[in-house]
Amino acid sequence: MFEELCSKNKTVAIVGLGYVGLPLAVLFSKKYDVIGFDIDDEKIELYKRGIDITCELPEGSLENSSIRFTSDENDLKSASFIIVSVPTPINDNNNPDFRFVISASEVVGRNLQKDSIVVYESTVYPGVTEDLCIPILENESNLKCIDDFKVGYSPERINPGDKKNKVENITKIVSGIDDEALDVISKVYDNVLNNGVYEADSIKVAEAAKIVENITRDVNIALVNEFAMIFDNMGINTVDVIEAAGTKWNFQKYYPGLVGGHCIGIDPYYLLYKSKKLNFNPKLIEVSREINENLSDFIIKNIIYQMIENDVVVKKSKVLVLGITFKENCNDIRNSKIINVINELDKLGIDITVSDYFADENQVKKIYGIDLKNDYDGQYDAVIIAVAHDRYKEITYEQLVNLSKNKPIVIDLKSILSEDIRKNENISYWSL
Repeated sequence: MFEELCSKNKTVAIVGLGYVGLPLAVLFSKKYDVIGFDIDDEKIELYKRGIDITCELPEGSLENSSIRFTSDENDLKSASFIIVSVPTPINDNNNPDFRFVISASEVVGRNLQKDSIVVYESTVYPGVTEDLCIPILENESNLKCIDDFKVGYSPERINPGDKKNKVENITKIVSGIDDEALDVISKVYDNVLNNGVYEADSIKVAEAAKIVENITRDVNIALVNEFAMIFDNMGINTVDVIEAAGTKWNFQKYYPGLVGGHCIGIDPYYLLYKSKKLNFNPKLIEVSREINENLSDFIIKNIIYQMIENDVVVKKSKVLVLGITFKENCNDIRNSKIINVINELDKLGIDITVSDYFADENQVKKIYGIDLKNDYDGQYDAVIIAVAHDRYKEITYEQLVNLSKNKPIVIDLKSILSEDIRKNENISYWSL
């Protein structure tokens, strides 16, 4: 009976329409009838008007789609294949915050129909889908998992701002509560993907695979961040070192920088939490998190040092910060670590102007209380290039001179400026 869900005339519902859910909804709408559900009425209205607040879709994608956007949970009753793609943040103690997954499971459960399949895409530690989500679905629906409905897990692999590696072009890991569920889930996803699926051995394996992907990046970035702190004391540019080492065929390139966003800077805490519940303390993961979290202190120290070395009175100085998103060429400001730097500089009495042509001004004001100013004509004591947006890579020496009160002090966190700027003796230049 579940095999019928592979039919292209079945309705797919996407629960949670953010950076993950919205591209999924558009992708599935090319082959299926799709319901796009989110509890945010304002977001739903914008999508209905064809406005993509994530900036992840090609222009015109929403206007040309057949998605039924709704904030009415009763509409989910008509869906037989439901994908849950809600955030999994951490709380103030760096412990998992499951409120969105719990709430979404309750909504889905209240409207779950017999012979349906529910697939979770939210990043969690191994065991959450089966131990937390399934009991909620059963309790709310009065149905029994396996007998009356099936559950699976397919970790999201969206890379915000990446116009090449879109969801349809990435191999998708799929898993199911049993073989029948896995077969159906695999076929449904495969119908909309260009690069196929990988069938994981179990739901727990799929959950673990996702969290391992991001922890691996976190650990490696922590290593090069530690290199950066060592080489800074030696007067060596870390990026130059990485490029030289990268000439060996099996060297994997990672670059120093602040680690934020909703994945790499958060997911390790999920496995740390679960590991400690099992009385195992994963030292490498924990130390890597500490290194990356504390990098902002190292950056702030060097910003202040550069200003003092150039006879700038720190208090009441003027500093321009270019970039507030968590990574380049996207508008995602969630868990952006440059905020730590901005807040600490503000405490020192520095007059800070923040600009970012990608970020949404209203969201930045709402989340961080910062007014973006994209008309940053003026003269500053220092310029901090915090994010490697393409436009910032084109900044010229003349522009830096015009932005500076005296000798330009440039903090280039991602080493994106041209070599002639980096080695110009008329600039006080520092980077990671």
